[in-house]
Amino acid sequence: MKKFINYLKSPKSDFFLFVLLLILVNLVVSRSYFRIDLTSPKSYSLSKGSAQVVKTLEEPLSVKVFFSDNLNAPYSSVYQYIKDILVEYKSAANDNFSYEFVDMKKPENEKLARTYGLNQIQIQELKNNEVGMKRVWMGMVLLYADRIETLDALTSTDGLEYRITTTISNMVSTTSALAGLSGDVKLTLYASKKLADFKIIGFNQMEEEIRAAFTEVNKKNKNRITFASIDPAPAEIPELVEKYGIQSLNWNDPKLGQGTGAVGLVLEYGEKSTVFPVKMSRDFFGRNMITGLENLDTQIEESLKSIVSKSQEIGYITGHGELDLTSVSQYGQQTESILSQLISDRYTLKEIKLSEEDIPQKYASVIIDGPKSSFTDEELYKIDQYVLKGGNLLVFLDPFEEKQANPYSQPTYTPINTGLEKNLEKYGISVGKKYVYDLNCFSQSDRQYGKMNFYIAPMMQKNTLDQKNPVTKNLGYVIFFQNAPIDVTAAKENSNARVTVLAKSSKESWTVDSNISPDPRFISVPSDKSTMASENLAVLVEGKFSSAFAAKPAGKTEGENAEKKSDADNSISSNDHLSKSVQNSKIIVIGSSILGGASIPLFNNAQLLDAEGNQPVSMFVRNAIDYLNGEEDLCTMRTKGLSLNTLTVKSAAASTFAKYFNEIGLVLIVALCGLLVLLKIKAKKRAIRERYNPNDSRIEK
Repeated sequence: MKKFINYLKSPKSDFFLFVLLLILVNLVVSRSYFRIDLTSPKSYSLSKGSAQVVKTLEEPLSVKVFFSDNLNAPYSSVYQYIKDILVEYKSAANDNFSYEFVDMKKPENEKLARTYGLNQIQIQELKNNEVGMKRVWMGMVLLYADRIETLDALTSTDGLEYRITTTISNMVSTTSALAGLSGDVKLTLYASKKLADFKIIGFNQMEEEIRAAFTEVNKKNKNRITFASIDPAPAEIPELVEKYGIQSLNWNDPKLGQGTGAVGLVLEYGEKSTVFPVKMSRDFFGRNMITGLENLDTQIEESLKSIVSKSQEIGYITGHGELDLTSVSQYGQQTESILSQLISDRYTLKEIKLSEEDIPQKYASVIIDGPKSSFTDEELYKIDQYVLKGGNLLVFLDPFEEKQANPYSQPTYTPINTGLEKNLEKYGISVGKKYVYDLNCFSQSDRQYGKMNFYIAPMMQKNTLDQKNPVTKNLGYVIFFQNAPIDVTAAKENSNARVTVLAKSSKESWTVDSNISPDPRFISVPSDKSTMASENLAVLVEGKFSSAFAAKPAGKTEGENAEKKSDADNSISSNDHLSKSVQNSKIIVIGSSILGGASIPLFNNAQLLDAEGNQPVSMFVRNAIDYLNGEEDLCTMRTKGLSLNTLTVKSAAASTFAKYFNEIGLVLIVALCGLLVLLKIKAKKRAIRERYNPNDSRIEK
């Protein structure tokens, strides 16, 4: 032992100790994981929300990745991103999380992928200096308990972590909800058998197809769904149409006589129900046929989630001309609004009629979306007290009501006074009765007029979006439309509140309160640039506020019962009026209801919002709702890594310069820097030789 110790102390053991150190370091490194994400939005790091979801898994969750090998750019980066992010999930998760990459070279694995419902996609491939097409696998399957979810066609990393995390969260919540159901979910086909006599294409096969889809979905959901096919009596049909919105059919045939029937597919649990678009339609040739059976298993699966999952409820004020949450088609079917669809994966909008009820404090936030008529003092007081108790508000407030007699006439604009202005001004927020026009705006080409700049649709880029708040932090641009300016000067004077301007117009914007027109052909840009200034378009004020009311307003009930109250025992009195906030609140105000889902007449009733949440405005609105409901992590998760970053330059020449500078200029700068370093090294060597060995015969003079 003494000899061995002496050996270790001697220089002879240096090589042995070095090799031993390398082995130990490799063992430690192989069991540890460390990386640094230097990107601004932390695009390659797991969000806290994602870590929390996988950290609390109660049952095994398995992720199977079906990706083809040797993918060309940019798809190879997607594959690498998935590998990296799954390592992050695994590091943050408990023992119930696992993942594997399936070898797609084996035919049996291709068969397995198809069994899960994945499909090959076609991508471009550059091979031997030729561009060709290649079919590849780019999908992922998640298995949790008895549930299976697929993420197919993963061709981009944009929002991928958000998709994975929300899918896992929905699987967990739906599984928990199914396990705790007090009864079964009912899938019911209402179809009048008499309709078979009319030879409707697909009618006789309809029930069989629905049963097949039902069986597939029921397997994945612990057989908690029941199916029934009902031939409704004619007397029952009006009630079914009113309750569910299924299609009602009337006939008067010389051979079959008169009658009434119905076709509809309904999924319901308790008081919740969903109607599928299964109905009779006419094709191009005038033939009657059954439609709405495409991808029915997917439709049932998605509807099941919304019915049984415990989504967070958000209050939605109605009764003052606000945007409707549903619309009714010509067949009596109800369709959710774009806003409802946009947030349906996590939230449910619940209507609140202030004339009949108070705002339940169980709602973390309440939305007021484009009111047109006045609120009573009693209704405004209910909103005020809700805010002072810690409730959060999202307000879409229009400065004008726009009316258009016909598509060919110019719209008229009437100022809107709802009374909400009183509450908001007390909180330090003032919405102007004007529209904001901006030179930095949305534009599109027209065959007749060429490029048209829609000044009434300001385009906010990174320099006009707040870069610290999660709502707008990672957004590259957002387009607003018909926005009023918002003044928060008074709110900034409130020492108990913090003001954030989420979005503002550029410095080349101006306001208009008369002779309004959204059509760029009828808009003149001010010649005096000094009249232009940046305007606030969306603001966030959070903190504590003073009440907009000195006391509780007297309602109708109090006036009607004044005489009765005089005879009552007044020895005990109560006062539940709050004069100032007891908890912090968040208020987001946007000067346009079009961002809340209203249509744009000038653009053929188009909408800035999309139900899938792919448009920048949709992300902005969704982020605002998440922020008010304490889900800040979802904001950054949804927008991290987005390829929405646009140049802030305006001229074509500047854009061209930026393009070629990035393609060629950066390479030249790096090469030039390398050349300068090389020359510097040679000069240093020459100086050393001249100082210490100037007469060296090996060096040429």
